[in-house]
Amino acid sequence: MLNRFFIFLFLIQSFVFAQDIPQKPNPPRFVNDLVGGLLSQGEINQLEQKLKAYYDSTSTQVVIVIVKSVQPYDISEYAVKLGREWGVGQKGKNNGVVFLWAPGDRKIFIATGYGAEGGLTDAYSKRIIEQVVKPNFKQLRYYQGLDEATNSIIKYLSGEFDADPAEEGDLGDVIFAIIFFIIIGLIILYVIGKMSGGSKGGGNRGGGFVPYTTYTGWGSSSGGWSSGGGSSGGGFDFGGGSFGGGGAGGDY
Repeated sequence: MLNRFFIFLFLIQSFVFAQDIPQKPNPPRFVNDLVGGLLSQGEINQLEQKLKAYYDSTSTQVVIVIVKSVQPYDISEYAVKLGREWGVGQKGKNNGVVFLWAPGDRKIFIATGYGAEGGLTDAYSKRIIEQVVKPNFKQLRYYQGLDEATNSIIKYLSGEFDADPAEEGDLGDVIFAIIFFIIIGLIILYVIGKMSGGSKGGGNRGGGFVPYTTYTGWGSSSGGWSSGGGSSGGGFDFGGGSFGGGGAGGDY
């Protein structure tokens, strides 16, 4: 009897949670301001055009959703549930990203589909929130925060990583250490070779060791998308992508 009671409570909670998730927009949109007043229509259109252009060139869907509050739920749970309910991303690829903003709670969360987690890791999502979104939102620069955040999301998904200064310094130290040990190793090999050659009468030793090292660096190629100036209306649908709980969030 007690088990049935708990099952009943779980079903009721699931039903209420489903009711709290806003319905998928029809027609679908990349920018969904369900609060109003925080962005101008022109700003919404610019974001819509950029995200639509990125989708057209990659099939990856980055969706902004603004709701007043996610209470009484955790924003990460809400974002993942919304991504699943709407089916953000392509079925099979699961390449969707949901940027959820609840201004009434002063909370943000970036949820990534299974297929987007490789490029947009939890650490990168957290970096975007801490270094891009929070500073802008605290100064009420909402459009700038969303614009720069989506630019960063697209760059990470495209493999155009911008390392932190600390990371660049660490990378330089590693490269220096590798080069140093290679030089020391070559000197040792040269000395051993001279000693060995001298003891054997200086005969020719073919097939000597010829070191070859390369370093390509982390170049930043030009992106494969453009915000353009095309129409932002319609022309796509959410493809049934799935979310596994990846992402990061924060308060501002």
